[in-house]
Amino acid sequence: MQNLNYPLDLKFKITTLANDFTMTDSNGQNLAYVRSKIFKLKDDVQVFKDESKTEILYTIKANQWLDFNASFSITENNGDILGSVSRKGIKSFWRATYNVLDIQKNIIYTITEENPWIKFFDGLIGEIPLIGLFTGYFLNPTYLVKDKNNTILLRLKKMPSLIGRRFQISKTSEINEKDESLILLSLIMSILLERHKG
Repeated sequence: MQNLNYPLDLKFKITTLANDFTMTDSNGQNLAYVRSKIFKLKDDVQVFKDESKTEILYTIKANQWLDFNASFSITENNGDILGSVSRKGIKSFWRATYNVLDIQKNIIYTITEENPWIKFFDGLIGEIPLIGLFTGYFLNPTYLVKDKNNTILLRLKKMPSLIGRRFQISKTSEINEKDESLILLSLIMSILLERHKG
C-alpha cells in the first residue's frame, strides 16, 4: 500500500457476522478488503486484495489473548514481518493509544485519540433511552498518527452514521514510503478495536 490517493474511505459491511470492511481511495478505486475472523480467542485479521478473497496481502495476528497490552504482528503474504502495533494498556482506558513498532520492536509512530472526552460523553449519553441510539451522528472520535518528532502524518476520523460503519483517513504530512503500509495496517487494527467507541 504505497503512493495512495488520499483521503481513503473505509466502509464496514452490515450483512456479515464478521468485522469486514472495504478500503477505497479518493477515486473510488478498491485498495483492500479487510476481514476479522470471529469466534477466535486471539485476534486474526486478513487483508485481501478485494472482496473475492482470493489474494491475501497481509495478516495481523495477536501475540497473546485477553491482555490489555496486547501486541499485533503485521506480516506480508510472503511471510516477511513488517512490524507490529501495540495497545498501551491502562493508559488507553482514558485516551486510546497505540505504538507502531518496527521489526526490532522500536517505537517509530504513535496512534492517539485526539479528544478522549468524545468517548466519555458517548458512554454517558449512550445510556439515555432513544437519544443514545443517535450518538453516532454527533460523537465521532478522531485518531492521529504521529512520528517521533510529534508531527501529525495521518488523521483517522469516524464519520457520522447510525451504526459506526464509515471512517476516513486523510493525509496531513509526507510519510516515509517504506513505512506507509505498516502505518495503515496499524490503523486498520486500531479501527477494529475502537470501532464501537464514540
